[in-house]
Amino acid sequence: MPKSKIQKQEISRDISARLEKAKSVVFTSFTGLGVKDNEALRVALNAQNSEYYAAKKTLLKRALAAAHIEGSETAELEGQVAATFGYGDEVAPAKLIAKFIKNNEGKVKFLGGVLEGRYIDAAGITALATLPSKEQLYAQLVGSINAPVSGFVNVLAGNLRSLVRVLSAIQESK
Repeated sequence: MPKSKIQKQEISRDISARLEKAKSVVFTSFTGLGVKDNEALRVALNAQNSEYYAAKKTLLKRALAAAHIEGSETAELEGQVAATFGYGDEVAPAKLIAKFIKNNEGKVKFLGGVLEGRYIDAAGITALATLPSKEQLYAQLVGSINAPVSGFVNVLAGNLRSLVRVLSAIQESK
């Protein structure tokens, strides 16, 4: 049953509100995806503080324009389109969908997305999916900051170890 103009406006406002609230959005084509796989993807995304939302392409494009997303006029959305709104980590939805795409070849593909108020194409989303998560980046940063300090401590400890070895060699010789 077709939706009325008022219902379409409501849906468009709802999508615009989700766009404003989300840190990142990933658009995917889910043509050929079964109900069980679709539900499994929804559950996995909900666990990552993300929301999977299927909508008409025209309503998505209206919402993108209403939310003033830079570059949204170039959005090429084809097939059945779902928007995944990431409310936590910006990279998590793209990473999870990329993993899902590997396991379900040909059923799901990236169409584009929104990051920091800008539309990015499918190649950009694919690149985003290869980035490490925030926790991994934090760990790398802490490791990089800690590396010089650890090296300095090891150098100082090395001198002490050498002194202890020399003294123990002298003791054994006497």
